[in-house]
This record gives sequence, structure tokens and C-alpha cells, in this order.
Amino acid sequence: MLDYFALGVLIFVGITLFYGIIVLHDIPYEIAVHRNHPHQDAIHAAGWVSLFTLHALWPFLWIWAMLYREDRGWGFTGGTPGSGQEADLAQQLAELRQRVEQLEGRATPPQRGQGEV
Repeated sequence: MLDYFALGVLIFVGITLFYGIIVLHDIPYEIAVHRNHPHQDAIHAAGWVSLFTLHALWPFLWIWAMLYREDRGWGFTGGTPGSGQEADLAQQLAELRQRVEQLEGRATPPQRGQGEV
């Protein structure tokens, strides 16, 4: 009787490990879905390929899935395109140019003999 129980436990553990590894390899895909990643399908396919490459790709898939966030994109720029950041920068540049022109207009040019080296 204990032989059959041990065999059942062994089969249960084997099946649990098999499906556990599959679930583990879907973690980067689930992260990509949660973050609305533009490469969700590629990450999912690479996760399955990683099962057959002795898990060599899996850490890179994790990083790939974690890099993208919908609110900030890939994170390499200050904001998402069209967020108005360019308009703000252009306005600041125009204000600075205006201030420089005002300061240059107020300054009197140096007279000959004064300030020259």
C-alpha cells in the first residue's frame, strides 16, 4: 500500500514541477501584459524558447519585460512623445533669449581705451 502512495506522491511532485517551470517561464510575459508592453508576443515566444535553451534567455526576458512602462515608455527620455515637454522647452528657450536681448540692450558697449586689454 505504501508503495502505491509513494508512487502517487512522486507523480504528483513531477507534474507540479513540470507545470511550475512553465508558470515560472511565463512571468516575463505576465509582466509584459501588465505593463502593456509593445513586444508581448515576442517575449512570450522567447519564454517558450528559453525552456529549450536551458533557461539561458530567461533573465534577459525579465529585463526586457521590466524596461517598458506605459506611462514613461522605455525610460530613455524625460517623457512620452507628445507630452508637451518640447513645447515647454521651446517656451523656456524663447524667454531666455528675450532676457539675453534685454540685458544686451541695456549694456553699453565698452568705449575705446576702457575695458580693452
